[in-house]
Amino acid sequence: MIVGTAGHIDHGKTALLQALTGQSGDRRREERERGMTIDLGYLYAALEPGAGLSGFIDVPGHERFTHNMLAGAQGIDLVLLVVAADDGVMPQTREHLAIVELLGIPRALVAISKCDRVDEARVQIVCEQVKALLAPGPYADAPQIVLSSVTGQGIYTLRQALIEAQHSVRQRRLEGGFRLWIDRAFSVAGAGIVVTGTSLSGQVTVGDTLMLGPLGKSVRVRGLHAQNRVAEVALAGQRVALNISAERLALEQIHRGQWLCAEWLHAPTQRIDIDLRLLPGEPRAFEHFQPVHVHLGTQEVTGHVALLEGTSLAPGARMFAQLLLNAPVQAVKGDPLILRDQSAQRTLGGGRVLDPFAPDRQRRSPERLAQLHTLAAHNELEHCLPELLAHGETGLDSVRLERQFNRPRDTWVLPADVRLIDTRQGSLLFSAARWEGLKTRLLEQLARFHELEPDQMGPDRDRLRRFSATVLDRPTFICLLDELLVSGDIASSGPWLHLPGHQVRLSDADEALWHQLQPSFEKAGFDPPWVRDLPHDEATVRLLLRKMARLGLLHQVVRDLFYTDAMIRRLAAMLLQLADVDPVIQVSAFRDAVGLGRKRSIQILEYFDRLGLTRRVGDRRQIRPDNVLARRP
Repeated sequence: MIVGTAGHIDHGKTALLQALTGQSGDRRREERERGMTIDLGYLYAALEPGAGLSGFIDVPGHERFTHNMLAGAQGIDLVLLVVAADDGVMPQTREHLAIVELLGIPRALVAISKCDRVDEARVQIVCEQVKALLAPGPYADAPQIVLSSVTGQGIYTLRQALIEAQHSVRQRRLEGGFRLWIDRAFSVAGAGIVVTGTSLSGQVTVGDTLMLGPLGKSVRVRGLHAQNRVAEVALAGQRVALNISAERLALEQIHRGQWLCAEWLHAPTQRIDIDLRLLPGEPRAFEHFQPVHVHLGTQEVTGHVALLEGTSLAPGARMFAQLLLNAPVQAVKGDPLILRDQSAQRTLGGGRVLDPFAPDRQRRSPERLAQLHTLAAHNELEHCLPELLAHGETGLDSVRLERQFNRPRDTWVLPADVRLIDTRQGSLLFSAARWEGLKTRLLEQLARFHELEPDQMGPDRDRLRRFSATVLDRPTFICLLDELLVSGDIASSGPWLHLPGHQVRLSDADEALWHQLQPSFEKAGFDPPWVRDLPHDEATVRLLLRKMARLGLLHQVVRDLFYTDAMIRRLAAMLLQLADVDPVIQVSAFRDAVGLGRKRSIQILEYFDRLGLTRRVGDRRQIRPDNVLARRP
């Protein structure tokens, strides 16, 4: 169990832990001289004989060090709220309580300290104050224990309450990737760099490789302590010290606020969707895009908050919001966070991470808000999937889902109606109904293309994607198209895509014009006319001949020079005859055979190179036997 203190400055938090554990949390010279906790203190003690060690985190109570208190409060199992009987409830009592409530710490005990300084009536007044303070929140039934760290009164009762709480601590999940927010980093002679923190999930073993954020430096675990004892394995929920090593790793590179996590889980982000709650005691509404300090784990970063359901948030109200951070953080769904004002002097509210990979577009759309409602209502991936898929038109990235929920894919239990689509850029999840709907829409768009362009065989892949105005990215669209090609719902002729029953035809005007031009091509033989030499409008003729080339009725050898398909086949046959005499065909031999000049002969041979009938070797050609034109009858 990890226990953290909370409360106003000089209310006896450090003295109480010393009476409880026999150890002092203030180990720094300046803390002892000033009698004030400045930074976090860490202690370990067994609450009963034979039991494992419990970890205690002593936090500073001064308002100037609230950022340190926030770093220590993350990941604890029980908060020990300390209120001095002589002072009663004070400002930092209220702020610390608001913070631990926002963080969702599951249990609380209240210690009414310094009872040796006041009479019984004063103790009762403070107990009533604390009861009223806790009444609206989740700790309304938290036990109150009156005690004195000086006389020892109530210490045994507190210890027994902690032992009872320890027996009912909720076990953290072990199946996810290991995560730890670093709160200390130091060097040990003979060992090297050591970092400490509370393990949030998963487990880590000596010899494991982890990622040190935010740069993603790979480090190796050389040794570890769990709950202040040497161990081979550390589990979620334990205080952990890791001896890490890596090439060119220096202590100066590591500081509080960084993290260690499993390699597959490492995914820094600067855009996070959250469920935001503003504290009811705020004097004014929270405005859209207001600057804030964000405390996530042991990290503190600045950023802005984009409200997603309005332009302002009233005190005590909740709203979905998106954090736009100025530095990368590591987060998974469910992580708690705290927001403080721009000057870092006042706690404004907090919330929980819903999606650490928030979209930068359509973030206020009804579909996106429906997904956020689902993420806010359910914790498990399987419970969220149906609604996420219903509003996920472009599919769900499986790698992002793994990182968002900290759940490796091999632990998922997918519904029967979910399709896993493997694209070139990774796997996506679609509901089967949506995937089939995308196919239907694509077929409809291809049919519409045929109606608009009856003289074309069809579009290529990229033109069809643009024409259909699909929201799918190219790799996903290619997967959708490939399935339709395999099933036979779409056919291909070279690069052109078309419905199986589609037949290309010229318009009546095009047929009439070709009827006038055709004699010129037939009469010319191997030397057809150039577009400019035909007795019609040059642009109109060029458009028609290019259209016929796309249909396979003509061949465009060079710009504005077209051959009929029959003539190209005759020229190909002549090449094959030359190859029977000599497998290596000379340009001069082909020139003499067709009776054309060298320049035209080379243009024709280069066209056959592009078709794949011939292969150029220096200034000669060889027939490629794998080409359809080279097949003998």
